[in-house]
Amino acid sequence: MVPTFPLSIRHRRAVAASLLLLVVLVVALRHQTHGGGGAAAVKIAPIVPAADAASSDSGGAAPGSHAGSGSARLLVVDVAGAVRRPGLYRLPQGARVADAVARAGGLTRHADSTLINLAAPLADGEQVLVSAQGGGVGAAAAGGASPSAPVHLNSADAEVLDGLPGVGPVTAEKIVTYRQQHGPFTSLDGLDAIPGIGPARIASLKGLAVP
Repeated sequence: MVPTFPLSIRHRRAVAASLLLLVVLVVALRHQTHGGGGAAAVKIAPIVPAADAASSDSGGAAPGSHAGSGSARLLVVDVAGAVRRPGLYRLPQGARVADAVARAGGLTRHADSTLINLAAPLADGEQVLVSAQGGGVGAAAAGGASPSAPVHLNSADAEVLDGLPGVGPVTAEKIVTYRQQHGPFTSLDGLDAIPGIGPARIASLKGLAVP
């Protein structure tokens, strides 16, 4: 009869090897499961301060900026003298004397452009006073030269009268025709009889024209 003891030892060794292999497989399986090999990483978004978020939502506008906060402040200037449409005009900040003269219809034929600085910047409340050639009207600009001798309504011809503020060629001819038909003017107010000349125009001519 063959002894069974050696077979028993081999059997135990086989069982032990099987158990060891099973343990290794279990450990390897657990390591793979808990090691996060197949799990997706969770990303946590950074906390953005409220001020930064507001800036981002507004397109990155700089603090204190106000888009479309309104139109720029306007200047108000008085344009007088040898221009075609004297009066008050509103102009944007940074405007020049040339801009004011252009708004007033431009210089008359007898305006003396050498006595006015068209490139000078304007200030709010300024008066731009344009003189005529020969010193017929006013000063060069606000605070400029002193007024020259006024125009005499009873002796000036139509060409000289045309240089007065607000008096164009047609009105100048009417003044000459009126004094030929009715005699000389006795006061500046007599111009009220001329069609197209009213109290406002007469007031603007005070100091610039005399009978």
